[in-house]
Amino acid sequence: MPNPAFPFDTGGRERPPVALIAGPTASGKSAVALRLARAYGGIIINADASQVYADLAVLTARPSPEEMAQAPHRLFGHIDGVQACSAAFWANEARTEIEQAHAQGRLPILVGGTGLYLDTLLHGIAPIPDIDPAIRAAVRALPVADAYAALTKEDPIAAARLNPGDTTRVARALEVMRSTGQSLHHWQARRTGGIAGRMPIRAVVAMLPREELAQRAQRRLGQMLAGGAVAEVEALLARRLPADRPVLRALGVREIGEMLAGRLSLAEARAAILAATTAYQKRQTTWARNRQRAWAKHAPDTIAMLDDLPPLTGGTL
Repeated sequence: MPNPAFPFDTGGRERPPVALIAGPTASGKSAVALRLARAYGGIIINADASQVYADLAVLTARPSPEEMAQAPHRLFGHIDGVQACSAAFWANEARTEIEQAHAQGRLPILVGGTGLYLDTLLHGIAPIPDIDPAIRAAVRALPVADAYAALTKEDPIAAARLNPGDTTRVARALEVMRSTGQSLHHWQARRTGGIAGRMPIRAVVAMLPREELAQRAQRRLGQMLAGGAVAEVEALLARRLPADRPVLRALGVREIGEMLAGRLSLAEARAAILAATTAYQKRQTTWARNRQRAWAKHAPDTIAMLDDLPPLTGGTL
């Protein structure tokens, strides 16, 4: 077994690898990360967009204090909910944490289900100029059907790749085209700052059958509701944050808020959260199949060693 104090000392010839662990929510990713961290003296780095926020430890299933005591954990609960953490901001923080882990000869283990975060870390940031505020306001005011129709004419490549009902992504593609005169694809092809090709990378997606994922989500939700999730949401909503804060979009916040306002019963809120979670699991699984094609796909209980995570080359997804 590697020496946890300095397990990847290669005499300066090569960086230690980076381990990436993705997968749908409630798939057991955190347990995999903890096993690897204990085996290799690794440092666990959060790659979940909701777990970065300090306000929601229980509702986002952040590692418990007992779990955090077993290995160093980074980028968990370090951002106040009033702030908006973007993929670019997170990727910059994650690169810093990777560099610090490598300086110690330790294995950085990134774990989370936010595919966009990991994609941005791997492949970098598109250098899109600032969008003209007037153009952004005009585009965002359009019904999604009208925005998609305009996008079909102005950027047919982007339109073909997007769901016509995806309000946010359709508006983003259209505002980029109108503001910069270049397509979103043009800018994305010029992404910079990614770690792919710069260091050894091992990657795996923790995958389970849909029925088992749903059952695990149901059990976990029961634990959340019994363990303080309602009080967390009550405290968060009492802060009266701006409505566009990402922390307010975490799974369960809206539904528990409706329950606290008397518009849903506990049973109705629970059912609504489970439905939203199941839909999210489906989207995460689709992302893994489409955007993480080269990643190994394993049941979480079968992932115990670094060799279970095959290497990614610079050009793979």
